[in-house]
Amino acid sequence: MKKLEDLCFNNSFSQLSHHEFYSKVNTTPLSNQHLIHFNTDAAKLIGLNPDEQHRDDFTDIISGKKPLDQFFSLAMCYAGHQFGQFVPRLGDGRAILLAQVSHENKKWDLHLKGAGPTPYSRGSDGRAVLRSTIREYLCSEAIHGLGIASSRSLCMIGSDEEVYREQIESGAMMIRMAPNHIRFGSFEYFYYTNQHTALRELADHLISEHYPALEDTENPYLSLLTQCIDSTALLIAQWQSVGFSHGVMNTDNMSIHGITLDYGPFGFLDAFNPDYICNHSDYQGRYAFNKQPEIGLFNLSCLAQALLPLISSDAETAAELAKAELEKYQTIHLEYYHLLMNKKLGLGKVIQGDTQLLKDLLEIMQQSQTDYTIFFRALSNNDSEPRDMFINREAFDNWFKQYQQRTDMEQIDSHTRKQNMLKTNPKFILRNYLLENAIRQAEDKKDYSEIENLLKVCQSPFDEHPTFEGYANLPPAWASQIEVSCSS
Repeated sequence: MKKLEDLCFNNSFSQLSHHEFYSKVNTTPLSNQHLIHFNTDAAKLIGLNPDEQHRDDFTDIISGKKPLDQFFSLAMCYAGHQFGQFVPRLGDGRAILLAQVSHENKKWDLHLKGAGPTPYSRGSDGRAVLRSTIREYLCSEAIHGLGIASSRSLCMIGSDEEVYREQIESGAMMIRMAPNHIRFGSFEYFYYTNQHTALRELADHLISEHYPALEDTENPYLSLLTQCIDSTALLIAQWQSVGFSHGVMNTDNMSIHGITLDYGPFGFLDAFNPDYICNHSDYQGRYAFNKQPEIGLFNLSCLAQALLPLISSDAETAAELAKAELEKYQTIHLEYYHLLMNKKLGLGKVIQGDTQLLKDLLEIMQQSQTDYTIFFRALSNNDSEPRDMFINREAFDNWFKQYQQRTDMEQIDSHTRKQNMLKTNPKFILRNYLLENAIRQAEDKKDYSEIENLLKVCQSPFDEHPTFEGYANLPPAWASQIEVSCSS
């Protein structure tokens, strides 16, 4: 394990030639900043010695107040479709890419969120508040713990600096890590500004750094689109399977790498409701839970549009090739989704009747407002609890009889099926009320112990964790009053 100075820095994005890929910018340190939490699991990904967190200058270095010579801090430029409307120039308005690090043949961005104003801040302060930082810090680890691709959280920094949102709040920062922070909107920016040379350079960089196998395909840029369609279809199928709602699926929040990125007003399902809207700012329900798959296709269509000049010099040919790939999305997504849901039910490959069996279950869960996570965990344990979660118990009994008939068709014993289901259906999810408790404790008392407790549970949500049994219970009545918006 290495000291900060000895990490293997590989700042390849800063070496791109076009001047509009990014703006060189310095971070703006917070007043009286201090380390709130350090994630040793994430540190291992870049080969960083966890003891580095105890250095007197660790916070100053990682916040850019005392930057290393190897840092090349920059704010990335991109555009995006926000709530369906195209915004031609966005960019990192409150985040700065400090450096890129390589370790064990993997590359990681060190991205400082809440780093102060950049040329893309559009007049804002470029800050993040403690509340939103805790939410992203914990949820990125929770999504990773569920086996879903996500940015990771290295550390969180607090301060005494006041930041105004709906009210005065404490400023905070976090270092998030991802293979890269290139978004669908990154390609949109150069497409809509007719900078096709830069568009090609960006695509070539992405392929060379992360998908070198695509270089040998007949049409690497079409293959890149195909890769993004597949990874996005899988990602959203995984979200749906665990009851996760992102909340702001704008194209500038969609990772070209197929990972969960930019956590804001997210939410996990409590009582099963396919129309669940986690974002209080989403007045039209564009990003409702059940709309996520179709929004994924919309976003991929925006990406495909931006890649057309690279796919073929003939516009009609490019459009036909891209359309043919996009038409595969729904089938790919549904195949991933139904396979994942079959695993939750302890079943193998999807056969005729399985989709109807799932549909019937979700319908009676919606009617009874059955808790999504608790039900599947109880079903995994093969106990009598699931029946008590339904108002219409006769409807559940009828479904359960069909379910037992289906499980009897599997070439697997009940004990093995139970163990497989317990590894698939989490006991714990990061419910909003748990986050709210951690936030209140941190804001009111500067007590960060609940952050550590939740992190332990989030990083291994399939384990029993008897010490934290209460975290797996139904949410309290007051939890229904929690609202999160785009400022969260």
